[in-house]
Amino acid sequence: MKKLMIPLALLSGFVAIAQKQAKADSVKIQQIQEVTMTKKVFKKESDRFVYDVAASPVAKGNTAFELLKETPLVSSTDDKTLKIAGKSNAVIYINGRPTQLDADGLEQFLKNTPAENIQKIEVITVPGSEFKVESSDGIINIILKKKSSDGLNGNMRMFNQQNYYNSTAAGLSVNYRKEKLGINANINVSENIQEQFYLLKNGNTIATNQSEGRITDPNKNLGGYLNIDYELNDNNSFALTFNSRANRSYDSTVNLFSTVKNSQSNTTDYSWTKNKEDARSYNNSLNLNYELKLDSLGSKFNVNAAGLLYKRLQRSENITYLSDVNQTELNPLIRINQEQPQLIDNFSATADYIQKFKKDFTLATGVNFNKTKTDNDTKYTAIDFRTAIPQSWPNLFLYDENIFGAYLTLEGKISPKLSGKVGARYEMTNSEGKSDNAQDVNLRNIKRDYNQLLPYLSLNYALNDNNTISYAFSSRMRRPNFYELNPIRTILTEFNYTQNNPFVKASSVYTQELTYMYKNSYFLILNHALKKDNITEVPLQGVINGQNQLRYIRTNFGDQQEMSAMLGMQKSFFKGIWTTNFNVGVQHNINDGSLSMDPITGDVFPLYENTNSSTSVLIQTNNNIRLDKNKTWFLGANYFYINKQQIELGSLDGLMRLDLNLKKMWDQWTFSLGVDDVFNTYLIKIEDYQKNGNYNFVEQNQYKQGVKLTVVYNFGNQKVKKTRTIDSADKDINNRTR
Repeated sequence: MKKLMIPLALLSGFVAIAQKQAKADSVKIQQIQEVTMTKKVFKKESDRFVYDVAASPVAKGNTAFELLKETPLVSSTDDKTLKIAGKSNAVIYINGRPTQLDADGLEQFLKNTPAENIQKIEVITVPGSEFKVESSDGIINIILKKKSSDGLNGNMRMFNQQNYYNSTAAGLSVNYRKEKLGINANINVSENIQEQFYLLKNGNTIATNQSEGRITDPNKNLGGYLNIDYELNDNNSFALTFNSRANRSYDSTVNLFSTVKNSQSNTTDYSWTKNKEDARSYNNSLNLNYELKLDSLGSKFNVNAAGLLYKRLQRSENITYLSDVNQTELNPLIRINQEQPQLIDNFSATADYIQKFKKDFTLATGVNFNKTKTDNDTKYTAIDFRTAIPQSWPNLFLYDENIFGAYLTLEGKISPKLSGKVGARYEMTNSEGKSDNAQDVNLRNIKRDYNQLLPYLSLNYALNDNNTISYAFSSRMRRPNFYELNPIRTILTEFNYTQNNPFVKASSVYTQELTYMYKNSYFLILNHALKKDNITEVPLQGVINGQNQLRYIRTNFGDQQEMSAMLGMQKSFFKGIWTTNFNVGVQHNINDGSLSMDPITGDVFPLYENTNSSTSVLIQTNNNIRLDKNKTWFLGANYFYINKQQIELGSLDGLMRLDLNLKKMWDQWTFSLGVDDVFNTYLIKIEDYQKNGNYNFVEQNQYKQGVKLTVVYNFGNQKVKKTRTIDSADKDINNRTR
């Protein structure tokens, strides 16, 4: 905790400067909050749902991630990624532009950004043509607060959580405005150890394998952002956004005890596989924006240029030892050393022109360009102590990708009750992967060029002031993440590993959605999504070279359909004492995929099929109860449940979790004490049985049950207004970094 407090001590001088102003404005702040509470907290706009949380007590003492989990339609089943209406991972935007962080960095960013910094959250279930193609599963746009008067404000946050291990975090955010110059910045640090327990079973009538053990992953994070906005005059303005994040994960370990039984030879073998990994990563991105306002109606011209540098250095040693039934570690059998660095260099540029007309019509058009280079110089060495023969497989994989895109949309009112938007996006992708020293000649030069036209349509009809119906159709695509293309193996045990695949191609996603909204409080959403050439991991299992093996292969695995109906409510009762967000839905999944050949090695396995379907029920409710008349004590109760469903790897058992939170607000301080997974019910179980007799079972305990304490101090003048929306140039690239 000492180390976490050092950056705060260096920056805490801001607090002393702002305390006098904070006291003078405290009465005004309370009055502003009271007025804001009368606004429509949740409403449906033409292409998005808007959740106004600026004055809500839900935001006090929370993080951005926790606040998003309490946003209508948004959920998280793994405490890492966010989903919209139960669909796959959503793309996160900040003030209309992406966070420009890798997946782990984005998680830390959201978990260390105070919710007090957020003005509102926009949930876009079916993105239009103006959004780039990577947002096929929806967009969550976080609008941060911005000062409307000169001065300084901000907050300090300290956090401690006890799960299997203790974790700590601290952060400082400041917001400054002086006439035409606005600056907001954040710095945060965190330290945690993630513990997981795995039980893996696979096999058939001839041979079976069971591996069980722990994964311990310590992490230290340092990150932050800097946003600068300067208005040259009423029509011209510049903005700069810088995001940075560093992660260090040393002494990460995987210890699995394996039992292999062979019915033909009537033998049982025991072994320990122990893996130690050191990794560190750095993500730095910079976006420059220029905006020209063309008229009083809101017409404008917008240009962005962005650069992204991502670096991950990873080294691991994997040793398998002979053992006995008592799990005694004996002599080593095989040692595998791996170095898996990844470098990503990206330049992106966008230009958008928006013309607004007096008769409520808007024409928007734009172009974009992305140029990405990745460098993956993997080294793989092994020695089998049974034969004393060393082996080495170096692999330098270089991947270049250029994307050219353009879009055109027309939006407006067709009649007083009917409005709509029509548009299309056209994208060209040129890519080339080179692996000059690969053993497989097919991996040495992989070129792939493809073009795609992606239409979009949405219609909104207001039956009256309280009833609205809308329909949207969208066609998108999902390009593989850069790490998915790098043909490397991640070793679990001697004959069990995951394999990436440079032959993976982009998948297509077609979505239709019908929405009914009543009084900005109740909604019904009917959705259908078709994914063609779905990108996922497929478990291939069989006897190769005399050994029963299990490989998780990254590939395009057939088609998948998702049909869902979601009924929801966001409403306050008893004069605001009880505020609830309740969603209940039904989702039907249809899978249609098969695979028998390892696309990297050419090894042929027994056919793996997933032609199953499932119907699952999703229930989510977030409740905030005011406990006193002075509005200083609040109780939060959040519940999530989804029953058994079919996914790509098999049948996933139901997931359930209850979180409780007690919050106290005292002047500019907020104290929060929470209990996660109260009944310790969050446990992942996946099982799959094939027609050929193969079976696969995975059980994972992430130790979600825990107690957390958060302390937040707000200082300065808390007056806010909406920030200027800026679309970043590289909004789709950062989401594809690891």
